[in-house]
Amino acid sequence: MRARAVRRGARGAVLGLGLGILWWWAAARLLLAPDAGVLEAAVAAGGWGLSLLPVHCMPKERAKGAFADGRWRRAWKADAGTSAAGTSAAVTSPGAGPTASPRPRSGGESGLW
Repeated sequence: MRARAVRRGARGAVLGLGLGILWWWAAARLLLAPDAGVLEAAVAAGGWGLSLLPVHCMPKERAKGAFADGRWRRAWKADAGTSAAGTSAAVTSPGAGPTASPRPRSGGESGLW
């Protein structure tokens, strides 16, 4: 079992090295060869695009600030239980929504300017 993992790791390393060499070849041809074309540009752009992928990924449970599973489902169910006035129980609970300031901040009227 361990030998299989080592072989897969070695194949991955060789594939990564080969793709890296291919990308450097395409980038060098774009910079140095006057007859470089669409193929070199596509390879260089594709390799650059792959470099933008996130490599520091972690499971959702360990991610800081990640939303729990079923969050949206619970929000929809809470919204479905509206009262006769048409307001949701989640919105009318204390501290669950925006509140108006008790007095104007500038001492004057509220306005655009």
